[in-house]
Amino acid sequence: MADKLAIVTGASSGIGLELAKLAAKDGYDLVVAADTPLVDASRQLDGLGVQVTNVETDLSAFDGVDRLLDAVGGRRVDALFANAGHGLGRAFLEQDPAEWRHVVDTNITGTLYLIQKVARQMAARGEGRILITGSIAGHIAGAFQAVYNGSKAFIDSFSDALNNELKESGVTVTSLKPGATDTEFFERADMMDTKVGTMKKDDPADVAKTGYDAMMAGERSVIHGLHNKLQVATASVLGGGASAEMHRKQAEPGTAEHEKSES
Repeated sequence: MADKLAIVTGASSGIGLELAKLAAKDGYDLVVAADTPLVDASRQLDGLGVQVTNVETDLSAFDGVDRLLDAVGGRRVDALFANAGHGLGRAFLEQDPAEWRHVVDTNITGTLYLIQKVARQMAARGEGRILITGSIAGHIAGAFQAVYNGSKAFIDSFSDALNNELKESGVTVTSLKPGATDTEFFERADMMDTKVGTMKKDDPADVAKTGYDAMMAGERSVIHGLHNKLQVATASVLGGGASAEMHRKQAEPGTAEHEKSES
């Protein structure tokens, strides 16, 4: 058993799995959680010399988050990687309310509940690190991804606010803002017929390293990649209406086929 412990949510694949690997290599025991089976993650984390506890639980619900915290077994949590999140494509009027509510509950409600529980303990002892996976989507009006982008706008803002509230507590809060990353996100969000769903994406290992290094340095936020920084800057200059139209060209169903037909 190591002297330090990290919780990683959304750890079955993608950025979360890569964050778990980095923490393990840095000597953190792990409690890794996801709402999908963690078999693949377990195999990739074996042999890294740390204790790994897998928790398959619904991170959109309070009792699911409580199940994760129960698995910690009373140990001190030194680092929290609040990475779990769900996307949802297609037009808002076509979405089932249960689908968009699940996005809100996972990306916002469950995430905040977990952060509050862990951050209270960190602040009480005067030390700890928190990395929250936001997104550049939080800076862009997300036509055909409206609920997801809105949820990330909330998370990006919340992370900055919590960072300020805890600035004298010994607890650091860092927001990682990736762009399109090569994970299962777009397939799960039913966006494989869109331009953004089929375009070349960032390597999740590179994205995770950007976030991990920023967290260890105590930075407030970090955007991975120059191209993503340019997207955020452009959206800020253009404003909501223009950025929504720009996003539409990336995320509207059928744009992948449209791009192929023009090439």
